[in-house]
Amino acid sequence: MSTTPSGPDTNGAGQPQGMVEFHCNACGRLLKAPVQAAGKSARCPQCQAVQPIPEPVPDAAAVPVAEAANHPVLPPPPPSFVVRAPAPAAPPGGVLGDAGTRHPGRETPTKKLFDRILEEVSKIYVGQDELVLGALVALFSSGHVLIESVPGLGKTLFVRALGRVLGCRFGRIQFTADLMPSDITGAPIFDMKTQEFRFRPGPVFTQLLLADEINRSPAKTHAALLEIMQEYRVTIDGVSHPLDRPFLVLATQNPLESEGTYNLPEAQIDRFMFKLNADYPQEHEEANILKLHGGQDDINSRLDRELAAVTSPDEIMRITRENARIHVDERLIDYINKVVRRTRQWPQFHLGASPRAGIALMQGARTLAAFYGRDYAVPDDVAQIVIPALRHRVILTAEAEVEGHKVDDLLTEMLRSVEVPRI
Repeated sequence: MSTTPSGPDTNGAGQPQGMVEFHCNACGRLLKAPVQAAGKSARCPQCQAVQPIPEPVPDAAAVPVAEAANHPVLPPPPPSFVVRAPAPAAPPGGVLGDAGTRHPGRETPTKKLFDRILEEVSKIYVGQDELVLGALVALFSSGHVLIESVPGLGKTLFVRALGRVLGCRFGRIQFTADLMPSDITGAPIFDMKTQEFRFRPGPVFTQLLLADEINRSPAKTHAALLEIMQEYRVTIDGVSHPLDRPFLVLATQNPLESEGTYNLPEAQIDRFMFKLNADYPQEHEEANILKLHGGQDDINSRLDRELAAVTSPDEIMRITRENARIHVDERLIDYINKVVRRTRQWPQFHLGASPRAGIALMQGARTLAAFYGRDYAVPDDVAQIVIPALRHRVILTAEAEVEGHKVDDLLTEMLRSVEVPRI
C-alpha cells in the first residue's frame, strides 16, 4: 500500500483523510478508494482488472516511500485465492499455463498416467506443447480439436505416436476437393456371394482420426462428420453403425488465405472443443527435430521400437467417466456462464459463443484438474483453455476486421472485464 507524508489533510498512516491507496495487482497503477469501501471490489480504470480494496494499514508510515513503491504493503491474503484473467505476459491463446504449479494436487492415478503419456510422446515428437496438451484434454473430455497450421509440422507423426502410446487405432483421411461423403463414412456394397447389400465401413471407423486439410473439401463432405463428431455413429440407409470409443477427431486446416480452401460451416466449427494454432518450432526444438529425425530410420519401426503403450481404450473411457465427478463450484459455473455470455455483448464480436462453449469450458476444466491431481476445478483451469475454446466460436464485426483486430487479443481484453471469483 502506498504512503504519502502526513499533514493536515492526511491520517496517521500518511494517507489522505478518509481514503485508502493501493496498487493494482495487474498493471501496478496507484488506485484510491474511500475507507468505507474497504473489503469491497474495485475495477482498475486502466486494465479493467478487479480486486478487493484492502483495509487501511495504521502503521504504513513506518515504511519508506521508495520501498513502499516497489513492495506495496497489502493486508494478509484471505484463505481463498483470487485469480485474474491471463496477463499480457502470458502467451495469449495458449492452453499451457502454470495452474498445475500454482495449485498442485496429489499423485493420483490420472496424474501419473498423464505424466507417462507426455514422457512417452516426447521421445518421438518434439515441441508443440499446446497441441499435445490440447489434444489430451479433448480426448479425456470426449471432445475434438481443430488445428490451424502450415504443412510440415509433424501433425501426422503426433497422432500416430499418440495412438501408439494410448493403445488406440489410428486413421487418416486426406481431404480433397473431389472427396465424397461416402469416402469418409463408408457405403453399402452388393455381395455377389450372398446376393445382399453389406455395409463396408469407411476410414472414419477408427479411434484417433486425423482429418488432414479439412477445409479443402466442400460443405457436403464436411456435413458427413457432423453426426459422427456429436453422436459417435454413422447412419446409412436408416441403419446406425456405432463407433468404438474413445473417438477423437484432430482436423487440420490451412490458413484461409491459402489457395483452394473453403470456409468451414459454423455448425461444424462449433462441434470442435478447441481450436489450436500450431506454429513453427523454436530454434532449439527444431535442432532436436533434426537430430531425432534427420537419419534414414523407418518411422514405423521407430514407433514400434521406441514407444510403449501406457494405457488402453477401456482405461481412457473409465478415466473420462471419473472426470465427470470433479467438483465445479457454483461460483465457477457462474464465472464460465458470464464469460460465454459476455462474448455476445462485446462490441467487436458480430457473433458470440454458443452454450456448447460453456460446456466445453466446464469439461476441459474438470479434465485439467484431474491431470494436475486435484478433485476440484479452479479458475486457473478455465483461464488456461478459455481462448482455445472460444477463438473459433466468435465472429468479428466488419469494422473490427478492417481495423485489424485479432480474436485472441479481443478475447483477452474481454476476459479482463469479468470478475474472477474467490474459490
